[in-house]
Amino acid sequence: MVQALKELGDHIATKRPDCVVAWDVTHGELNVDVAPSNIRGFVDFLKTDPTCRFSTLVDITGVDYPERPKRFDVVYHFLSMYQNHRIRLRVSVREDEMVPSIVPVHPSANWFERETFDMYGILFSGHPDLRRILTDYGFRGYPLRKDFPTTGYTEVRYDEERKRVVYEPVTLVQEYRQFDFMSPWEGAKYVLPGDEKTEGQA
Repeated sequence: MVQALKELGDHIATKRPDCVVAWDVTHGELNVDVAPSNIRGFVDFLKTDPTCRFSTLVDITGVDYPERPKRFDVVYHFLSMYQNHRIRLRVSVREDEMVPSIVPVHPSANWFERETFDMYGILFSGHPDLRRILTDYGFRGYPLRKDFPTTGYTEVRYDEERKRVVYEPVTLVQEYRQFDFMSPWEGAKYVLPGDEKTEGQA
């Protein structure tokens, strides 16, 4: 299997040297780093080339590396049911850089790209309807970025008096900020049934 993936990697790199920045086989998976500007044409090649035939888009997501100049990796997973192979594409982009949408090649990329935009703020040029898909209208920030606070910026609750949902700034009272870093079982003040039998045996 690994040998077949290496041969496939060689084939792809030979056919599309304009797109392939680097490739490797890791943990039995073929990984290809692709130049952002060439991603749409490269995906089309993977779909139509008789040796590849990666016709099924499985997922698109992002990875945040805040310390890098090219902060984000956009990661694509494809499946070839004809050749029984999987491939992972990685595109590295700066925070202000746009990635060409692959919706014209794979219409199913529509919601995947919207989710990646919603969670990471990565922009896809040429997308037919790039707007948030998981968070609410007016949501501030991008939840899967590593600099996004774990508490978020706003909290949502139903106001019984106003009979509607209200948005308010997050307020955490001090008692919820005390951490003793103990496991749930350390310092427990109760005895489970049967534990009393062991007290005199130590």
